[in-house]
Amino acid sequence: MDYVTAVPHPRSEAAAPARSGRRSLAAALLFGALGAAVTLLATRQRGGEGTATVAGGAFPLTVKGSDVTGVPAALAIVGLAALVAVFAVRRAGRLLVSALLALSGAGIVAAALVSASDTSVLDEKAAQASGDTSATVAALSHTGWPYVAAVGGALILLAGLLALRFGSRWPAMSGRYERGGDRPRRTARPVDPERPEEIWKALDRGEDPTGA
Repeated sequence: MDYVTAVPHPRSEAAAPARSGRRSLAAALLFGALGAAVTLLATRQRGGEGTATVAGGAFPLTVKGSDVTGVPAALAIVGLAALVAVFAVRRAGRLLVSALLALSGAGIVAAALVSASDTSVLDEKAAQASGDTSATVAALSHTGWPYVAAVGGALILLAGLLALRFGSRWPAMSGRYERGGDRPRRTARPVDPERPEEIWKALDRGEDPTGA
């Protein structure tokens, strides 16, 4: 009579970490790339608008997210570079790059949320348009794009957290891209003493044609 056992097969236990590593890798790549794209797109959109009083009339003013602060866009590029660099390093280096990826995302979230209520750039434009250094923007309103940039930063942060948690299971860059000294050297074929040209070629290569 056959008996059914609840003990898991060793092969299935060994495959479980590999599956979780592949899933976390795919998720981190998706979140990191999407977060960087969303952040860069959001910083190029209109972040706020208002009016300035010029010669008795209202002059419209607008600013993009990158006009208020360039931090989110810069950190998005840093995060994207860190996401690629995760596969070029190992052990402690991978841990540091993963931390940089997570910190880039956190920095984007903080900078984007601060910029959502920043009026300094619009005030400067109002002062320039009116010729009055004390002038400030009126009828101020903000768009939702700074919050979209914050969402992009959150995705990059999530990618960094996945790299910190599961990065040790991810593959690294192939060894063939490492220094050439690790490659096996070709074994020189024996020199035919009956052919003088082979002897001269062996001497040019720094080999001993006698095989001694």
